[in-house]
Amino acid sequence: MKKTLFFAVLFLSMNSHAADLQRLESESRQAIAEFSSQLKSKLRQGMQQGGPVAAIQVCHAAASAISERISRQYGWKIARTSLKVRNPGNAPDPWERKVLETFEARKAGGEPAQQLSHSEIIEQNGQKNFRYLQAIPTGEICLACHGKNIDPALQAELDRLYPDDQARGFTVGDLRGAFSITRSID
Repeated sequence: MKKTLFFAVLFLSMNSHAADLQRLESESRQAIAEFSSQLKSKLRQGMQQGGPVAAIQVCHAAASAISERISRQYGWKIARTSLKVRNPGNAPDPWERKVLETFEARKAGGEPAQQLSHSEIIEQNGQKNFRYLQAIPTGEICLACHGKNIDPALQAELDRLYPDDQARGFTVGDLRGAFSITRSID
């Protein structure tokens, strides 16, 4: 009887943990969709007002502000990262690097970049955190700033704003980077 009760409690606990993880993943996808939508809207406005060079200015100024606003709104950190960063401030932490490398391996195995995501609960500095990464696939529109053949005027502006830029040379479908969520759960 005790053994059966133990396994019943364990089963319920595991199901509860899985449901919590699914809820956190869903909330993370919602925050990412909001961040992505707002950033794309700003980029489109920049493109319409002055082409790719203006869009770079918008991204340079607006991306971190949007990230900070949504992070405050949800009460957790939302950011972007990549193995090939444009802004060194977006460099991956060790956990993000490991997951991004796993994403690259999964993509090399045939999994489309737009389907790549990963979540887990980790302990970091004595704090229990939910971590979530969702891949950012390279789309056709991304190539103007992140592709192999960047317009010289745009390249000059990128060099000015991001002297250590590594985020070039991508093709459609490549893993451009990922949205990253960190949320305290204690």
